Amino acid sequence: MSSAIHIADVADHEVVLPEQLGFGRHFSTRMFSQRYNAERGWHDARIDAYAPITLDPAATVYHNGQMIFDGTKAYRRPDGHINLFRPECNAERFNESARRMGMPPVDIALHVQAMQTLVALDHRWVPNREGTALYIRPVMIATEKTLEVRASREYLHYIILSPVAPYFAAGFAPVSVYVSDDYVRAVRGGTGEAKTPGNYAGSIAATEVALAKGYQQVLWLDGVERRYVDEVGAMNIAFVFDGRDIVTPVLTGAILHGVTRRSLLQLAPDLGYTVDERRIAISEVLEGLASGRITEIFGMGTGAVIAPVGHMYFEGRDIQVGDGEPGPVARRLHGELTGLQTGKRPDPYGWTRKIDVPGA
Repeated sequence: MSSAIHIADVADHEVVLPEQLGFGRHFSTRMFSQRYNAERGWHDARIDAYAPITLDPAATVYHNGQMIFDGTKAYRRPDGHINLFRPECNAERFNESARRMGMPPVDIALHVQAMQTLVALDHRWVPNREGTALYIRPVMIATEKTLEVRASREYLHYIILSPVAPYFAAGFAPVSVYVSDDYVRAVRGGTGEAKTPGNYAGSIAATEVALAKGYQQVLWLDGVERRYVDEVGAMNIAFVFDGRDIVTPVLTGAILHGVTRRSLLQLAPDLGYTVDERRIAISEVLEGLASGRITEIFGMGTGAVIAPVGHMYFEGRDIQVGDGEPGPVARRLHGELTGLQTGKRPDPYGWTRKIDVPGA
């Protein structure tokens, strides 16, 4: 533990996790924070007790929306120790989001150290049931007191932890998706690549439409032609052709740079699958499903890892994907990646970072 982060004395109490964790409903004992101003830069890095944040009603975040976040997980290993998964990639993406939103980047080494130290201190909060993990949520918000529409001169960077079950209550089970041709998520040159809350706020109305029709997630088309597939919900998406060829939309500037996506695209060829990153039109998807060439569709993201798609709604039609159940490619990729993340399988890529737990 570096002296760069002040660690306050916080009392530890017995941690009894509920049977139904949900996703992001419970929070650990501690949090990390540091502050920024234009004169001093980043300063006052500390880990203290989890507590509410007090902001002035005129804080910039409320008025021009300068705010970013990210997400990764800590996993309980079979030996009782803990794995982080590619935390440097999440830190790099956090900074890319910051740059897009006109916010100051953080020191990546300090950011990763903060996550690692925080998890080590709150290791009792890492669940050990199948499919569970400790979700790590870094955030940056603009805190300067002003109504001017410009980059803030003051920021707060903080990290909180939440023990979570799989993002979807049913776990690794098929989800249904609604193709939105009324709403769009993002356009090239916009903020689609950034993890900023405005992108997610703008998705809620379409998601409510999908839910009202009995579908769980929205499949987004590009914001210009409304022809090419972008993402599904808050996840990247992939299509399996002929049971072996994985196609995923190329990163256009409107699509999030998913760490799970990046990892699966590296892992899949080593398992014998081909990978192709390109634009894929919704018409090609429909034709592939009709002909049987598309055998699987699945989402990829930190929350769900892999979410198989069982049904898709488009222009008044409900279309079943394959037999409506998780396919063999999604199953294998899910098993391989989660096994690597949790330490149940060897990690030949050096993606995991082990945190030792006293007494484990």
